[in-house]
Amino acid sequence: MASHRKPRQRPLSGGPVRTTAATLALAGAATATALEGTSQADPRPTPAQVKSEVDRLYEEAEAATEQYNGAKEQADEAERALTGLREETARKTDQLNTARSALGTLAASQYRSGSLGTAVQLALASDPQEYLSQAAFIARAGDRNAAGITTVRRRLDEVGKLREQASGRLADLRSRQAELAGHKTVIEEKLTAAKNLLARLTAEERAAYEAGSPGGSATAPAGSIPSQGGTPPPPSDGSRAARAVAFAYSAIGKPYVWGATGPGSFDCSGLTQAAWRSAGVSLPRTTYTQINAGRRVSRDQLAPGDLVFFYSGVTHVGLYIGNGQMIHAPRPGSTVRLAPIDSMPWAGASRPA
Repeated sequence: MASHRKPRQRPLSGGPVRTTAATLALAGAATATALEGTSQADPRPTPAQVKSEVDRLYEEAEAATEQYNGAKEQADEAERALTGLREETARKTDQLNTARSALGTLAASQYRSGSLGTAVQLALASDPQEYLSQAAFIARAGDRNAAGITTVRRRLDEVGKLREQASGRLADLRSRQAELAGHKTVIEEKLTAAKNLLARLTAEERAAYEAGSPGGSATAPAGSIPSQGGTPPPPSDGSRAARAVAFAYSAIGKPYVWGATGPGSFDCSGLTQAAWRSAGVSLPRTTYTQINAGRRVSRDQLAPGDLVFFYSGVTHVGLYIGNGQMIHAPRPGSTVRLAPIDSMPWAGASRPA
């Protein structure tokens, strides 16, 4: 093989890195470069290259997770609305059937009593006064007949409109479900690619990655408070913010699982939502909606309980606890933990209450 020939680039996801072109891509190179020598051995990516690519994959997976969370919230809402519409349609259908039955009974009664003309019935009646009373009843029955027809028509319209709304909600639900499936595929592909890259590191290198990854720090048993310099204790003033922070402390050590909202596991926005829910405050599901759920605060105004957001797409969130630190659920394979807010690119902060 000629030494000046460029090796063909191969994709990074879906399998191990097998070419120098793919290895260079880990560091963000746009194109492959020529190799010196004729060795056929696959060069091993450096820990720095793996870290760069795995961080990127995790960030993209988390962005897809937040999109999944948003689509799931909308799918759940569409499903609830569809269930409500179906139940209302069933009630209106029962009312329609009752109105139809009443109208049929009235029509049959009128037919039996009104088979002869009015003048003939009056002439043949043995008791004209009784007949006139019956005739008045028949007239009133005719009014009820008209009212019954109106009722049936109204019920028919109601059932038809409800069925049309239910059909629209069903189409919306199916669209959301397809969107969910797409986000799930993206998440799983990126996580698999990251796992394959990390598998190429030694145990020591993986431990170093864990310690140096964005938002990373030493893990701790669930519910414990790591002994770190400058780590503030949970506030005890009984405020909503204090209760939210106390919940976040109790979640330390629990695993990150994308799409999870507790109690045994969390993703980043699932943790902050659950923390504030424990304090009686309802937050929306995703990072990009949570940032607008409260009053925006600047970095120098942060207080315990504030939501702190990261990355340009607002794809990660943690709960500020004071002294420049937060509690957050970093990424798959990690646990809820303490971390400095300086460990990731800052995007903003908000105060839910």
